[in-house]
Amino acid sequence: MMNIAFTPNYVLSLPPGHRFPMLKYELLPEQLLYEGTATAGDFFVPSPPPLAEVLRTHEAGYVHRLLHGQLTRPEERASGFPWSPALAEREMTLLGGTIGCVRRALASGGVALNIAGGTHHAFAGRPEGFCLLNDQAVAANWLLAHEPVRVRQILIIDLDVHQGNGTAAIFRHEPRVFTFSMHGARNFPGRKEASDLDLALPDGLGDAEYLARLTDVLPRLLGGDLCQPDFVFYLSGVDVLATDKLGHLALTREGCRRRDELVLGACHRRGLPVVVCMGGGYSERIADIVEAHANTYRVAASLWH
Repeated sequence: MMNIAFTPNYVLSLPPGHRFPMLKYELLPEQLLYEGTATAGDFFVPSPPPLAEVLRTHEAGYVHRLLHGQLTRPEERASGFPWSPALAEREMTLLGGTIGCVRRALASGGVALNIAGGTHHAFAGRPEGFCLLNDQAVAANWLLAHEPVRVRQILIIDLDVHQGNGTAAIFRHEPRVFTFSMHGARNFPGRKEASDLDLALPDGLGDAEYLARLTDVLPRLLGGDLCQPDFVFYLSGVDVLATDKLGHLALTREGCRRRDELVLGACHRRGLPVVVCMGGGYSERIADIVEAHANTYRVAASLWH
């Protein structure tokens, strides 16, 4: 049995250009159920976490402004979304989804996946790039607070095409969380933060070289000289595809699937619990986005079922 967090698609008042990529949150669970990769029993609907859990990561003033519709104009522009109560509710709920996944992965020693999440551009005190609250950072801090004996070292593997700048900044001075980002060198954000390890990739990089670089670094991250993790977060953005409008890399769908096999297979062999969040995907065809995300779930199901 897999554990999959499904955040209901709250009705958001979005400009037309924002609605298309949001469709994947509805279509992906439908695809997984249709093909039999997941069953209805694999899904859980999360609830927002207690505010105290959010405040382990995010500044109180910023969270108050977000929840009460008091974001400044610059903050709202940086977020990429017009504020609404539904948006605030969704952001809090997806945090609950990733924390819920952490609980389930830790209990089973296996994998749990959040249909939403991967909001790695959110900083402690400000939004950026369609990310308002940083779900993997909040969930990692939940682990550090509630499971300090079982989980002494956390690894965040961020393979979205955009650097996880918010996550890197949040954990800059936290040695118990190792942040790794492998991303497009010339892509958003223009100003990168320093992760514990960054691999910046040139435009147009294809399957062979991408997978070679990942194969080389994974053993060092998963029990090698860089990190000795007890728990792994994996951000599996599919904006690395050649079809992506914003990515500028050149992976095929098969290459993207192989990437997931490398990461999840390595975690499985080492018996490491892992939580996966979907991250970005902006291909012209929604089918390309959904199919690439679905491959992540298929890989997880093949390993842990």
